[in-house]
Amino acid sequence: MNPEKLLGAILPAVLIDNFDIVNFEKSDTRFDIWLEEKKVQLREDKYNNKVVAYGFGSYHSIQDFPIRGRATYLHVRKRKWLDHDSGAIFSYDWDLSEHDHTRLNAEFVAFLKEGD
Repeated sequence: MNPEKLLGAILPAVLIDNFDIVNFEKSDTRFDIWLEEKKVQLREDKYNNKVVAYGFGSYHSIQDFPIRGRATYLHVRKRKWLDHDSGAIFSYDWDLSEHDHTRLNAEFVAFLKEGD
């Protein structure tokens, strides 16, 4: 079986599509999964060489549904971008309208929608 397919069945699709898993830890009581936003610009910035990757924000920890009797924590951080023209540092605001009828909790949705 393809590991990405398995993760896609466990984690929300918005995470699998837009974030890389950079670390995973398993203990007797919990799973911890660290994710970082992929270095992919949105359509409006893709061909603008004045907008460049500028590191990451802080990790935000979100408790997800338990897996196999263990608490599951997602440690997610969004990428920052620098617009050389304006000097603005920003993060993308994810459109989650397609996920309105899923179990994405309010804390997770708020994190993905927040800008820096």
